[in-house]
Amino acid sequence: MNKDRFLYTCDSSKSEVRRWKMGEKGEGKLVAGGYGKGNHPNQFDSCHYIFVDEEQSVYISDSGNDRVMKWRKGATEGIVVAGGNGRGNNLNQLDFAQGIVIDELGRIYITDFSNHRIMRWIEGEQKGEIIVGGNGEGNLYVLDWNNQRVQRFDWIL
Repeated sequence: MNKDRFLYTCDSSKSEVRRWKMGEKGEGKLVAGGYGKGNHPNQFDSCHYIFVDEEQSVYISDSGNDRVMKWRKGATEGIVVAGGNGRGNNLNQLDFAQGIVIDELGRIYITDFSNHRIMRWIEGEQKGEIIVGGNGEGNLYVLDWNNQRVQRFDWIL
């Protein structure tokens, strides 16, 4: 839900994102996708995570197409803002994009799931940069500020 009290949902089976105003009933408004599963600018293949910025642009992790799409408010198709160059581990590629967050400067942070890394992309750039991971599976370190400690959690396979 964003600050304007719109609730956004991603329906992977329909390859679409819809929004509802708080209290609204019915099907909601289609804001992205809706043209079936695929890799065209108006389609997704397994959308999983969404992020809505201050201008109501919707960012979608299009996991099956290894890309992140941005749909401006009112757009009928999206633009690729990260990945979209086939599945892989090069700096211009993603492998099963998952969680996404956009910071106040418009930088895009992506959980690049199968590459075990967090990427940062700037819209318009041809490649991103690795900010965490990228060396295979590893351990999780958590800063526990109030207890003044760092905890390490090992992956259990």
